[in-house]
Amino acid sequence: MEQNKLIPFNKPYIIGNELSYIADAVQYGKISGNGKYTKRCQEFFETAYGFKKCLMTTSCTDALEMAAILLDIKSGDEIIMPAFTFVSTANAFILRGAKIVFVDSKENNPNIDETKIEALITDKTKAIVVVHYAGMACNMDEIMRIANQHKLYVIEDAAQAIDSFYNGKALGSIGHMGTYSFHETKNIQCGEGGMLMINDEKFKERAEIIWEKGTNRAAFFRGEIDKYGWVDIGSSFLPSELNAAFLYAQLENLEKIQSKRKQIWNTYYLGLKSLQEKGHVALFNLEENVSNGHLFYIICKNLQERNALIKHLKNNDIHAVFHYQSLHLSAYFSDQHDGRNLANVEKYSDQLLRLPLYYELSINEVENIVAKIKTFYEN
Repeated sequence: MEQNKLIPFNKPYIIGNELSYIADAVQYGKISGNGKYTKRCQEFFETAYGFKKCLMTTSCTDALEMAAILLDIKSGDEIIMPAFTFVSTANAFILRGAKIVFVDSKENNPNIDETKIEALITDKTKAIVVVHYAGMACNMDEIMRIANQHKLYVIEDAAQAIDSFYNGKALGSIGHMGTYSFHETKNIQCGEGGMLMINDEKFKERAEIIWEKGTNRAAFFRGEIDKYGWVDIGSSFLPSELNAAFLYAQLENLEKIQSKRKQIWNTYYLGLKSLQEKGHVALFNLEENVSNGHLFYIICKNLQERNALIKHLKNNDIHAVFHYQSLHLSAYFSDQHDGRNLANVEKYSDQLLRLPLYYELSINEVENIVAKIKTFYEN
């Protein structure tokens, strides 16, 4: 394959009015946060998915940090979350002084094993954070039952789960709060961006204050008060209108984007299913879930096999990547971990491989990737 035919892991794309909306935002005279495109994006999600309040942020990381502030997390509080996730999920609560209690993944998918949560709850536990990996829903019925029984908050890290559902409800809308990512690797993107979704009415007013650097500035601009001031802690969580303008153009094409990404995903699945039947790899468990077309992964037999497959694909100008490393074994956290064996997390850290998936990836390219993976296992 020629060098210019390299298939990258990800490629940002323009699908509609991104550039004209950015120009419009500039001409409108306001490119700092909370302008007309920010409002349009927030209203889109509130209307489409039923969130009580949405606030655009500069990243999903920022949205998680806002959630931690809203829950008044402080030193000594314990937060239960999966160990197979990005560092942002943990950092948001560690920054408030919390102790993180990591949970193993399920045996047949990387999501948190809900059967192991309850045993880890103490009188210091404040919240459960779940991560819907690859847009796959965690068992939210059981998780909410546990949380309600023990009077705990639930935060859904739905960074990868835009347009994913659980029993008809959008992921991110079931817990007390949810977060999205609009990073360039996500289904709907603006380079860097995120969103905090509020599902519990009691957090709505304070969330907006924290979002506006601890001031009631947003209420002032709506004419609800005659002056604004510093009333709480907060930070600069608002994204630029340029990011929001780019994102809104993508949201207008959500159905088109999702259709293409799911077509790519299905082509991978149907093409690689025979390797699963032969016992070479494990794939996404379709008996328990459906895909939102965010990412496609395969589970190799061991770390050595995955490394060899990555090298084989690289030699064929295909860029595939592994994903999260076990947070409980990380250089930062390992001496804080309580010693429990999280075998499934370690399995996914060593064996999970993500294949290229982006809007402009052609079906012919997907079929070529499938063929190269099959060649690896045939040989």
